[in-house]
Amino acid sequence: MSLLQVDQLNQLRDIFSRFDMDSDGSLTHLELAALLRALGLKPSGDQIHSLLSNIDSNGNGAVEFDELVNAIMPDINADILVNQEQLLKVFQSFDRDGNGYITLAELAGSMAKMGQPLTYRELTEMIREADTDGDGVISFNEFATIMAKSAVNFLSLPGCLYLKR
Repeated sequence: MSLLQVDQLNQLRDIFSRFDMDSDGSLTHLELAALLRALGLKPSGDQIHSLLSNIDSNGNGAVEFDELVNAIMPDINADILVNQEQLLKVFQSFDRDGNGYITLAELAGSMAKMGQPLTYRELTEMIREADTDGDGVISFNEFATIMAKSAVNFLSLPGCLYLKR
């Protein structure tokens, strides 16, 4: 998976979340229509119904994130979605209080538990590098982006060339 695909997936997840008004993990007919209109499209009601029925692979009358990914980015396979779920589990292990953000204290505690205690300077540098919106904490999207960059950098090392698919 390229860094471009990771960025696209993160952007799509962000867009999906913004239009999932009730935060139930799926887009209704109205939420899908709002998303399309925000993208500058002006589909008719029939076109939205047709699109919904084509995207809705499980037939529940709504569009889940993986269905939207499959419709918009068909070259991204299920492995990437599984990797996102695994990445979310790792993120949640760092996010001790479950508020959706990794704080400096949570990062320090997690790194110490893994046998990698870091100095205050190292911790603040890690937060600064990952914290793209400058709020002082790491969100899941920021975490996913930094992990993807780390993987790309790791796989580009000469000794790791055989690891690439």
